[in-house]
Amino acid sequence: MEILWTGFLAFRRREMKLEGQSSIWMFPIYGMAAFIAPIYQHLGKKSVLIRGLAYTTVIFAGEYFTGSLLKKHNMCPWDYKKAKLNYKGLIRLDYAPLWFCAGLFFERMLSR
Repeated sequence: MEILWTGFLAFRRREMKLEGQSSIWMFPIYGMAAFIAPIYQHLGKKSVLIRGLAYTTVIFAGEYFTGSLLKKHNMCPWDYKKAKLNYKGLIRLDYAPLWFCAGLFFERMLSR
């Protein structure tokens, strides 16, 4: 997903090579999506809105925690300081709709 996203951002910058990028650190971070399955088991009967908000919150918390840890060691692959709605350069609040949808996507994949 990240490669597609960064490739899309390259398209928006009119870089027609559409180069996507990631970091090796993202593999364990994205692996934390496995935590969505137990959340779904607990919230499965709740509305999509409640589940999506829960996933968004968990993803923001994971992004902030892992980003803080990596930043202490000068290894954080993202820096959102230039974004208007950033918090400490580690999370972007304007990404909430993306995390909402990503959480529901992961739910779908992991609840089968």
